[in-house]
Formats: sequence, C-alpha cells, structure tokens
Amino acid sequence: MAVLPILTWPDPRLSRRADPVAAVTPEIRRLARDMLDTMYDAPGRGLAAPQVGAMLRLFVMDTTWKDGARAPVVALNPEIHPASDELLTREEGCLSLPGLLAEVTRPAAVTMRWSDLDGRLHEARFDGFAAACVQHETDHLNGVVTLDHLSPHARARAEAEYSA
Repeated sequence: MAVLPILTWPDPRLSRRADPVAAVTPEIRRLARDMLDTMYDAPGRGLAAPQVGAMLRLFVMDTTWKDGARAPVVALNPEIHPASDELLTREEGCLSLPGLLAEVTRPAAVTMRWSDLDGRLHEARFDGFAAACVQHETDHLNGVVTLDHLSPHARARAEAEYSA
C-alpha cells in the first residue's frame, strides 16, 4: 500500500471527465487501497481517482472516521440522483485545493448507485455531510472542482486567495 501524490488545482487533469471502470482488476483493487491510504494520510474524508492522476470513475470516502471507527466506501462508476428538493449550503474543502474553503450549495440528500470491488451493486441515500461528500467526489469524476460552483466574483476572490 502506498500514499499517492495528490494533484492540486490548476492541474488540467482535474478538469477532465473520467472514464468508466470497465472491470475490477488487481490494479483497480490496488488503486482503491492506495487511495484509502492517501485519503486517511491527508487527512481527508473523500478522494477521487482523478485527484491522484487516475482518470477513472472511482472514489473512496469515509465520512465518519475522524469521529469514530473507520467505515470506508469504495465507489466504482457512481451515479447520483437528487433525493430532495431542499438545498444546503456548507463550507467545503478539497484535498486538491489545500487551504481553500468555499461555500457550496447542493441538494441536502441524494441517492447514489455504485458498484464495489466485489462487483456488487449498491444503492443508498445520503444526507447532510455524507451527501455533500458523495456529490463533491462525483464532481471530480466529471471534471468539476469546488471553484466551478462559485459565482464569477466569488471564484475570482477564491482563486486570488488560493494563489497568494
């Protein structure tokens, strides 16, 4: 297992859409393990494959480990569907934008469908912080970073702070 280097914005790979995971191979299993090691080491609560330079629709997350036991999720080819009309604005950080926090508005609850490393299909509802996390990580799979959610004025201010 290894801790991988995390790409930082404005690396162009962070703006590219990732390719579907075609099959669970030993390399995919190793990548998922290394991504979990990297996420815990960072320390973060989610990490998408494009953030470590692997242009695949895969992310890992563990939204509770900082408050208790580890409960990692490995999501292959996730699909997100809004589960509520209610929106929630919260401050989000990103391992690819270290030190930057931005107010992002997202659906308060979502349903996610994904496959795991054993090829099993899952569907679950996420709300609160976990909903924000799955949406944030799925954004990375679509080439979207936190800055892309901001108004032009807020983005310019955030980019200036980040670059300073």
